[in-house]
Amino acid sequence: MMKEMRAAATKLQTINDGLPLIGKSLEELRELAVSLGEPSYRGAQIYRELYARRQAQIEKMTALPAEMRRKLTENARVGLPEIVRRHKSADGTVRYVLRFTASGEAGAAKAATIETVFMPEEKRQTICVSTQEGCAVNCRFCLTATLGLLRNLTAGEIVGQILVSLGDNRDALKPQTNVVLMGQGEPLLNYEAVMKALRIILDAKGLSISPKHATLSTSGVVPGIERLAKETVRPKLAISLNASNDEQRDAIMPINRKYPIAKLLEACRNYPLRAWEHVTFEYVLLGGYNDSVEDARRVAKLVGNLRAKVNLIPWNPGELPYRPPDAERIEAFRKTLVEKGQRAFVRYSRGQDVMAACGQLALVETRA
Repeated sequence: MMKEMRAAATKLQTINDGLPLIGKSLEELRELAVSLGEPSYRGAQIYRELYARRQAQIEKMTALPAEMRRKLTENARVGLPEIVRRHKSADGTVRYVLRFTASGEAGAAKAATIETVFMPEEKRQTICVSTQEGCAVNCRFCLTATLGLLRNLTAGEIVGQILVSLGDNRDALKPQTNVVLMGQGEPLLNYEAVMKALRIILDAKGLSISPKHATLSTSGVVPGIERLAKETVRPKLAISLNASNDEQRDAIMPINRKYPIAKLLEACRNYPLRAWEHVTFEYVLLGGYNDSVEDARRVAKLVGNLRAKVNLIPWNPGELPYRPPDAERIEAFRKTLVEKGQRAFVRYSRGQDVMAACGQLALVETRA
């Protein structure tokens, strides 16, 4: 009995710290409701208000009785990030600079400032989400690497980016939302928080994003890929390849020294693809470095026995010693892959004029 009382007291103390509701699972919210002296089904109502209805204010959660709203207001907060700045591109893309306040929640002991990108299209919107503040992987062609790793984001901070982006654009939303974990950070080096967030994002009673419309991009953390393969709820997988041999990849992606191409591709071969699914290989084309026809032939050979597609991404300018590839070399690379029987597409990044494109997220305005 004393043990149960101490656990209840600890739980109430946690609530009294005003920890954020965003990122809490259905079970956690049920437990929270009970700890506040309410029936557990109130937790399911909170879950629906937060994620399905995307309600950002406790006082407007009208499915809850007034007394429950009062208790929540006194003991918790929704926990959405603050929009510090919006940078809107000529193509409609918005780069958000978001700030999360410090809290007692595990992984969030100090404030964090990160970037999220919202890309509107004719029939959908895509939200590019960060999973860490900064990044430790240190890919040489990526500006985010210059930040280093500051801290992991919590599940609530990951989910909160989506909710803020959708809320800020609520009047112009299209029927379909895509979520890509391709912002700051390496998702598989923040595995637990990322998966907790994804279970909410992909839950039909949560944010209700289809697994077909959610993608996790990794630099090639093989143990993380192997763990992801065992998950019953998971997004699509994208691998940041960016080179056609180990020597080339070692030089621009230090993680390759730990998980070389052969080991990475073995993990991809063992990955249990769903009937509708392909592994996506992302290949950043660096002008004069990895963009030759010979490189394309080697890439085609590497991925030829996989159910895969290759997205070719011309390098986006930044203060790094690389250059974008010539248009002729891009097309020659793509054509070579196609001739070898490989599905290949050129993906030009949006938002380059506001530093919102792939590899450009480095909070440049805060580093002057």
